[in-house]
Amino acid sequence: MDIKVIALEKPEDVNIIIGQAHFIKAVEDLYEALACSSTSIKFGIGFCESSGPCLVRSEGNDEALKKMAESSAFRIGAGHSFVIMLRDAFPINVLNAVKNVQEVCSVYCATANSVEILLAETEQGKGILGVIDGSKPRGIEADKDIKARKDLLRKFKYKL
Repeated sequence: MDIKVIALEKPEDVNIIIGQAHFIKAVEDLYEALACSSTSIKFGIGFCESSGPCLVRSEGNDEALKKMAESSAFRIGAGHSFVIMLRDAFPINVLNAVKNVQEVCSVYCATANSVEILLAETEQGKGILGVIDGSKPRGIEADKDIKARKDLLRKFKYKL
């Protein structure tokens, strides 16, 4: 078994969701879940089929995001994994809808941070061991940091 690290590339204004599903139907059901979550959301989905022709299947309403998701899914190459690239929405806006798609088994991350995927590769294929989502902590928040956190949540209108 080999362990590999795959860094995903994305623009700063794009959020990403990485997960695992169990059936080819997931790509269309994820499309519906995302499309129904907002009229302004832009997204692309890449899904790794793990039997039959073993293709990366894709859907989306934004061609550039669809191509990014396809490319990322192909680089990961782990059976039944999926990559969602989002613009004009945050993962918090769609995460419950994604998790409620019948085929979704798990979500590894939902973030705007840089992401590295930890992969195990055997003769049969690849599997996601986990993700590295952003940077490690540099300290513990002080009063000014608490204020900045609360101000940010209010700026995004997540708190009153």
